[in-house]
Amino acid sequence: MQRAGDAAVDVRALTPLATYAIGDVQGCAASLERLLEHVAWDPARDRLWFAGDLVNRGPRSLEVLRFVRGLGDTAVCVLGNHDLYLLALAEGLAPRRERTTVDDVLAAPDCEPLLAWLRSRPLIHHEGGFALVHAGILPVWSFPEAVRRAREVEAALDGPHWRALLAHWVERPRLAPRGRHAPFDRLVLALQAFTQLRVCTPDGVPALDADGSPEQAPDGTRPWFELRAWFEREPTILFGHWAALGFRDMGRFVALDSACVWGGRLTALRLDDRAVFSVPCDNDP
Repeated sequence: MQRAGDAAVDVRALTPLATYAIGDVQGCAASLERLLEHVAWDPARDRLWFAGDLVNRGPRSLEVLRFVRGLGDTAVCVLGNHDLYLLALAEGLAPRRERTTVDDVLAAPDCEPLLAWLRSRPLIHHEGGFALVHAGILPVWSFPEAVRRAREVEAALDGPHWRALLAHWVERPRLAPRGRHAPFDRLVLALQAFTQLRVCTPDGVPALDADGSPEQAPDGTRPWFELRAWFEREPTILFGHWAALGFRDMGRFVALDSACVWGGRLTALRLDDRAVFSVPCDNDP
């Protein structure tokens, strides 16, 4: 209780910082708004980690992009495959696909700075005991090797040949993680792992067309996280991308994509205590 004469105390200012890791938003701005209300998000106190795929297939990609970019340092967002597709589409490097819903971004007066911001997002964010990626990490890579490869690709995306890199990624070549690689193959393999991986062979070759449940994985493949050996002091890996998997807290791995854009839910994990929050899909424009 506050006594007479005491200075007023802002109780929320004394509350420790909370960090929420959020699954694939994909333009579902209304669902994101409801989720942030549900967790009583305070932009002056809390941080948000986004698992990539901010855009596409949902109705309000532009609004989501502007919102997350406007959060500045209070938000982290890793690159997802739909984010890369938007970048490739804007440069004429990819064909227009069915259910593409990024016209609002491409027609926006601030399209150029928004896309430049998106292209500068990391592929891995590692902080404390957690690491965030969009899709996965090849089981043949240690975590330090995965970070090195992520930084290599990020530098290439920020370099003069980023369009050629994206063009090769659009071609979806089948690549093995070991052995000699043609130009860009090493970088494209890393992009495939970080933004498209669900299942792979034990030697780390991704099966990029597999998008069903783990039980529907092609013969000779398994979920990437089931194939990863235990590396000492490896962080808990948070990932999205796999809507058919749904939200799963598996201890060392947490799947965040609960299929919001497909009529499921949008989910957040509070990293401080691993509490889970979710709201139903709301795709009204």
